[in-house]
Amino acid sequence: MSIAIAKPPRQRSMLQTIFMTSFANIAIMALTTITSILTARMFGATGKGELATVLFWPALLSGLAAFGLPTSLIYNVKKYQQQLSTYIGMSFVVQLPISIIVGLISWLCMSSWLAGYSDTLVTLARWYTVLMVPVLLLTGVLAAAAQGTERFHIYNLSRLLVPLLNLLGLIGFWLAGSLTVERAIAVSLASTLLVLVTYMFMMRRQIFASISQLIHQFKACVHLFSYGIRVYGVELLGTLYTQFDKIIIIALLTPRDFGLYSVVYALSRMFNVVQNAITNVIFPKVAGMEKEQVLLLVGRAFRISMVLMTIVVIPSMLIGRFFIGLLFGPEFLQASGVFYLLSLECIVGGGSWILASAFNALGRPGVIVLRQVIALTVTVTLFFVLTPMLGLLGIGVALLIGSFVRILMSLISISVLFKLPVRSMLYDKEDIKFLKQQFREKNPFKGARKDAKLAKNSPHG
Repeated sequence: MSIAIAKPPRQRSMLQTIFMTSFANIAIMALTTITSILTARMFGATGKGELATVLFWPALLSGLAAFGLPTSLIYNVKKYQQQLSTYIGMSFVVQLPISIIVGLISWLCMSSWLAGYSDTLVTLARWYTVLMVPVLLLTGVLAAAAQGTERFHIYNLSRLLVPLLNLLGLIGFWLAGSLTVERAIAVSLASTLLVLVTYMFMMRRQIFASISQLIHQFKACVHLFSYGIRVYGVELLGTLYTQFDKIIIIALLTPRDFGLYSVVYALSRMFNVVQNAITNVIFPKVAGMEKEQVLLLVGRAFRISMVLMTIVVIPSMLIGRFFIGLLFGPEFLQASGVFYLLSLECIVGGGSWILASAFNALGRPGVIVLRQVIALTVTVTLFFVLTPMLGLLGIGVALLIGSFVRILMSLISISVLFKLPVRSMLYDKEDIKFLKQQFREKNPFKGARKDAKLAKNSPHG
């Protein structure tokens, strides 16, 4: 059965969808923070670092092996929604053998990648990576299908289930007095696998239809892979950019440093929950629109999010040190300086990814490839220069400088390619009017007052 004849999902406005996704992001961040507190208290900085080391590899390798297919699926489904089942089937056919190859490589190379770590940890990392990579790749395809068809309720529910199930599993072992690093890794794998099964159940129509359509519509997938290859450069560099700091820590520093860093890094990500929601929503919403409309919507989302999150981050940074010591323990206060740097980087970097949505939506992902190459080169160079000198502080400084490079290059590229002045992307007096109008229209008390007035004036009142 084709998605074209299935009941269409109820459409929500962009602002409603952003609010819904922001709420999901906040809930995910809360669950992740509680999980981080539990594991930090139970394992200490060194044990937390060993756990983070094992969990790191599947996230990195699945990002490298996605080949742009999830983003391409979102882009092409907006243009050819009747081909959704075919796209899902072809993505599965391609990514399953890729996951086997990646698993084989990681199995053979893990001992080299984790030189200096114990044999037990290397074995755990091998098994976890081999089993988790295919799960993450297939989940990414189904998440993209949900986004592309604007089924954001499925997308957000599935994202929320992963940390929720993970936390419940850890609490269960903790209450039983048997929580270990090995069991924490097993809980992570089981949680993600259960979410994949949930995704497959909720989108079973499209998956089953893909099997029958795949053989007959192979040619329809040409544009899926052509766009995927074009956008893959963006995603490859984005993955390297977001994960290279962990690679540097594993290579140059200690498991204890990784434990300290993983806590403050996760805590700093709370400041871009809104920006992440905007990035997740705005690309599926604007893909296929005219250039002027894309730039208007992306620019407005960029400006409003940057102002709001800057207002939030300043007081939060001031009390951040207190909460690090209170929640995670005095041992983690050593990384409070890195927390400040990462919090600022989070806001700037989040804004740069919102701007990247405009280039992807307009079929110009090559611009973001160039941006990421330059920013990654600058950041990695600073990693090798500053990390031996400053330790974790050097990591934070390098990331912050790299995020400024990305956002500046994005603004300059918009000005050059689309003939739009940089100042118009940074300030527009219509934004305030837009916000007032949106909140006035969505105000639940407005309708209640109107109904009360009508009832009062009614002869039956």
